[in-house]
Amino acid sequence: MATQEKPRLDPETARQVISPESYAEWDGILDTFDRLRAEAPVAWVDADDDAVHPPFWLVTRYDDVMRMSKDNTTFLNNPHSVVFSLTEGIEFAKAFSGGSEHMVASLVTFDAPIHMKYRKLTQEWFMPKNLRGVEDDIRAIANAAVDRLLAGGEEADFVKTVSAPYPLHVVMQILGVPEADEPRMLMLTQQLFGGSDEDLNQSGMKDLPPEAITQLVAGAVKDFEAYFAKLTAERRANPTEDVASTIANAVIDGEPLNDRDMMGYYIILAAAGHDTTSASTAGAMLALAQDPEQWARVRADRSLLPGIVEEAIRWTTPVQHFMRTAAEDTEIGGQPIARGDWLMMNYVAANHDPSVFDDPRKFDAARSPNRHLAFGAGAHQCLGLHLARLEMRILFETLLDRIATVELAGAPARSKSTFVGGLKTLPLRFTTA
Repeated sequence: MATQEKPRLDPETARQVISPESYAEWDGILDTFDRLRAEAPVAWVDADDDAVHPPFWLVTRYDDVMRMSKDNTTFLNNPHSVVFSLTEGIEFAKAFSGGSEHMVASLVTFDAPIHMKYRKLTQEWFMPKNLRGVEDDIRAIANAAVDRLLAGGEEADFVKTVSAPYPLHVVMQILGVPEADEPRMLMLTQQLFGGSDEDLNQSGMKDLPPEAITQLVAGAVKDFEAYFAKLTAERRANPTEDVASTIANAVIDGEPLNDRDMMGYYIILAAAGHDTTSASTAGAMLALAQDPEQWARVRADRSLLPGIVEEAIRWTTPVQHFMRTAAEDTEIGGQPIARGDWLMMNYVAANHDPSVFDDPRKFDAARSPNRHLAFGAGAHQCLGLHLARLEMRILFETLLDRIATVELAGAPARSKSTFVGGLKTLPLRFTTA
């Protein structure tokens, strides 16, 4: 491969694109991505003394991220971490796991051929024809969530009362986790994905050092594993019709799943299965609360609802990036990439690419087409995308039936996270229908 000077980010920009605070502040990082798509759409990010990490390529254009997402032969989920981490965190993960850079082994860390074998174990559970069988259950959960919202009077924090507990309850019912254990699942998920945020990691301490955040995440993983080891024993002794029974008794190539892979399967479904939907749901409500006329329009015309759901998923982009490792010498956007290079597919940047999405910062429920990358693409496209859309549609049907008007009752706040982000508070004021 011909030698070519790497377009490198300046130290300030390099720190910004990996900073959890940047994604909490939001507008500034969108400004930066606008500049980078124009100036250096595939840029080399070096470490510095304040943030020691392996260097990587930052990819910000939609077409490049889409191409990488679909090319699972050239761009691998192994051996390097599939989520950005500082060097200290990577070394800790290797010690924790026995050599892998992934603290948890799951669908998002597997490559072919093992990935599809694992995906097929539960794939049918999350297809539309099977989800039709649980629609009534989801609608009952949605009504209970709105009951909880209205019980507090005319003001409430939508995240705490609805958008966090509602998808959690749906996924736990499908997985087979008792309702009494859901608070524990929520706490562990927030520690796993929100380790940098003092309100989500349960520490209450701002600016925790990286080693403390890593310890929090590792503690959450161990707690998840202990919980699901017990559930596995129960489902092997007495199988039921839930997903936990499917995982506990699964066989691949004639062998039961090993403990690490099994625990990872549970964790990815239990954590990612609700946290991302929670973020998109809160994002939709924020957009509607900021635009009372749009709330009134969709109350009168429910055919607008699918567009609101899809646009909320793009506009929010809960999963903000995934990393890939180049399997061979290649190129992206004309930039040579060497075998073994680490690359960040930044979905926030891709989903705000103005060459694909006109006026991308605007919440446009009529946006069509809306081929966003919030669910990924290719073999690793989100397993639960049909469930996420169904949950959001049913919840907003219920909200629109029972709430006449809605507006902000205070300033919302986003979580500090480089990986999975979204609103952590959304104060609302509303009137009932």
